[in-house]
Amino acid sequence: MSNVFVSKHPILKQKISELRRASNTPRQVRELTDTIGRLLMYEATLTLPLAATTQEQSPVGSYEGQKIAIRQALIPILRSGLSLLNAASDLLHDAEIRHLGLFREESTLQPVEYYNKLPRQCNVDECIVLDPMIATGGTAEAAIEILQGWGVPKIKFVAVCVSRQGIEMLAKKFPEVEFYVAVVDEVLDKRGFVVPGIGDCGDRLNNTA
Repeated sequence: MSNVFVSKHPILKQKISELRRASNTPRQVRELTDTIGRLLMYEATLTLPLAATTQEQSPVGSYEGQKIAIRQALIPILRSGLSLLNAASDLLHDAEIRHLGLFREESTLQPVEYYNKLPRQCNVDECIVLDPMIATGGTAEAAIEILQGWGVPKIKFVAVCVSRQGIEMLAKKFPEVEFYVAVVDEVLDKRGFVVPGIGDCGDRLNNTA
């Protein structure tokens, strides 16, 4: 899976261990997810191209300014993807923010699209999709296909916890997409839950369990 990048950062591994705890409050879940998101976004943006801007002045001399050279959009998958948005937008403050609404139907485990306000014409060079969990991979697959149909040249996907089954399926089907993840868990149970996983992110984040 050459297009899957699993973080080796020791602080991130500690934060994942803390996030798994069933006793966490919604506030703790939100804070931990945000911290993990910041570490993952650092890795997802390491190869962004730069362009020179203008000559600037520091307190002791002149220098050539730099900025990110491509247009980007952040795509949180509603609703749990919003937990990663602050981390992403704090780093990429010039990026557009576009939302996709997708949920997994409980009986079939198939994705259902309920919100999509993408412009008619694609106006960015890269999309970074934000979703804490990849289980079966169906929701991520649907999101990627929507964005490819929109015509975006480059897609990156940032996720906190993924199942091996789900990420292997996605990596094989979309070799051109880069996946940045914190942890890969081996077990996907009959209900479509990742084990040990991090639970139902939407419910844990929003105190609706």
